Amino acid sequence: MTERKPAGMEFESWVDKMVREATERGEFDDLPGAGKPIPDIDRPRDDLWWVRKKVQEEGVAPLPRALQVRKEAEEARAAAVGARTEAEARRIIEEVNETIVETVRTPQSGPALNMMPFDVEQIVAEWRERNGRGR
Repeated sequence: MTERKPAGMEFESWVDKMVREATERGEFDDLPGAGKPIPDIDRPRDDLWWVRKKVQEEGVAPLPRALQVRKEAEEARAAAVGARTEAEARRIIEEVNETIVETVRTPQSGPALNMMPFDVEQIVAEWRERNGRGR
């Protein structure tokens, strides 16, 4: 346990003395990160930085699975309509449809997905119309 600050001694002087003595004893040698810059020191202050870091380290999804799949589905639909080829559009929609079906089948915590798989032919028709390849 550390000793108490002596009466009559300035707090800053006492702290400086304690740090100097610990340094002389080598208590700060071989600390992790010694001599390296502090990560993200230049980033703007964020009161929830530690939550974001923990979520990233743990690989936890910040959204419930149903909301995450809904977001993925919206992005996949947009990607399919903007795909380079019809085959690519089909592949994108078929993959996201598998994810939707699996998520609906598997019990999830949080909100229910309540989403049907996309109609592949309808998305392909949109792709054809967008790319001037209508039937």
